Amino acid sequence: MAATVRIPTVLRKLTAGLDEVPATGDSVGDVLRTLGQSYPAFLERITSETGELRPFLNIFVNGDDIRFAQDLDTPVSDGDEISIIPSVAGG
Repeated sequence: MAATVRIPTVLRKLTAGLDEVPATGDSVGDVLRTLGQSYPAFLERITSETGELRPFLNIFVNGDDIRFAQDLDTPVSDGDEISIIPSVAGG
């Protein structure tokens, strides 16, 4: 399935400055791995050595947090928008 992945500003240097990147896959994890074929440093930055999503990132499919769905196994349909949102901390 073809989806659009919205890249946050802090990670755009890893996608040649692109703020949106098309990618295919049946799940969020598949889409990220497909994206990683074109941008390997991007995939390394958002996933751990075991393939898990790094804890400082939140991912949404059409505005729904994947943590409350099936995490990286969340299904993706044609035309879905996947947003990667870094956590913000401060005090």
